[in-house]
Amino acid sequence: MNQYSRIAIVISDRSYEYDIYTLVIAFFQGVSTQVFDPGADIPFLADLTVKVQISDESIYISAGSLERHIASSAGAERSTVKNILKRNLYEMLRDICGRDLPWGNLTGIRPVKLAMSALEEDEESAAKKMTERYYVSPAKAELSVRIAGRERSILSGIDTDNGYSLYIGIPFCPSICLYCSFSSSPLSLWESRVDEYLDALILEMRACRYSFPGKTLHTVYIGGGTPTTLSPSQMDRLLGAVEENYDLSHVMEYTVEAGRPDSITAGKLRVLRNHPVTRISVNPQTMNQKTLDLIGRRHTVDDTVRAYEQARSLGFDNINMDLIVGLPGEGPDEIEHTMQCIEELDPDDVTVHALALKRAARLALHMDEYEKISFRASDMIMERCQEGCSRLGMTPYYLYRQKNMAGNFENVGYAKSGKAGLYNILIMEEVECILALGASGSTKIVYDDGRIERIENVKDIRNYLERIDEMIRRKDVLARI
Repeated sequence: MNQYSRIAIVISDRSYEYDIYTLVIAFFQGVSTQVFDPGADIPFLADLTVKVQISDESIYISAGSLERHIASSAGAERSTVKNILKRNLYEMLRDICGRDLPWGNLTGIRPVKLAMSALEEDEESAAKKMTERYYVSPAKAELSVRIAGRERSILSGIDTDNGYSLYIGIPFCPSICLYCSFSSSPLSLWESRVDEYLDALILEMRACRYSFPGKTLHTVYIGGGTPTTLSPSQMDRLLGAVEENYDLSHVMEYTVEAGRPDSITAGKLRVLRNHPVTRISVNPQTMNQKTLDLIGRRHTVDDTVRAYEQARSLGFDNINMDLIVGLPGEGPDEIEHTMQCIEELDPDDVTVHALALKRAARLALHMDEYEKISFRASDMIMERCQEGCSRLGMTPYYLYRQKNMAGNFENVGYAKSGKAGLYNILIMEEVECILALGASGSTKIVYDDGRIERIENVKDIRNYLERIDEMIRRKDVLARI
């Protein structure tokens, strides 16, 4: 693998760029890869060139010395052409690299949706379909089908056609983690304007309280960023505004992502308990202090334990903890230590994320500075996490993938019986409308015919404050749905 340092992809039809590019970088993680049009000058000597030429008569694919010509019927549906491309390119890259990918040629982020549709037959047939059509490994196919079955069971008792969820974004963090690419900002830069942000957010909240008329509010999720960067009085003001503007009488789940342990205090937890919050997150990411220091998490392992125990002592009975595998320098021993610590704490819900390096993350921008530090995720590491969660009485209930994930793995949520995060399932399966407020909020309209429309808020905090009236006008259509 390390003999490749530059890869060029030449595509005649850029509408297939995402699928081709994503598949190539899945095999060659960390290798500089660029896409070009046919005939364009490639300004470097590529170690591997992938070419894709599509016409009504044929599909031509080459990867290094390997090439294939495939007959193509004129007017074939795009999905048919895409599947032909991905199957053949996958087989060629597999031959070059001498290995398979855990998720085969799947490049989308929601493989459970595929499993869900296949579950019209029995589970064994659904898993077989994933392995034969998409080269998904038997273990990942079984995991997808298992999760699809649990999701289907949970959603069966919810009228998603006549319901919606509310997401509220708080875009501030105590500091920015090395791997983070989310639209969040250090609190130190915005501390004097947090109340101004809440003014705009509550204005948007009031203006949008009649969105989705006739639909019942099912879940509330306050995320970020780190919502607990708000002071106790600011948090109380925010939660009070939610209760003032929205009917919470039928809400099944109300989550506040407390997140960073260094932002959690007993005072803030008491505020959450004074409001109808049912679920919180205390997110360590790792229980290894050396890694926390490296990735810019300005808290200690002891801070995580303190925050968790405070939450338990105040009566929180649904606590989620997020972990990341594939962090710099962490291998099986470090994961083993983290899982031992998590098992001792005994949370209700654990989400295991495989590290995904986005271009905007500082770790990706300055990768050369960390070239001596390994980034590892493996079947053994993922299985260790799964085994630990199983010992805690948890089973997997939702799954999604991202580009550039360490080892081509996935994010999996595990939960005890009755503790599965409903909002997580609803947002992944795209079966219910979501009203999203705050900077970088993405409102989602799910129509009866399956179409999905998004209404985006601006990501930049300053732009959000200056253009709040525009953010509100964008959502005028929701009052008529």
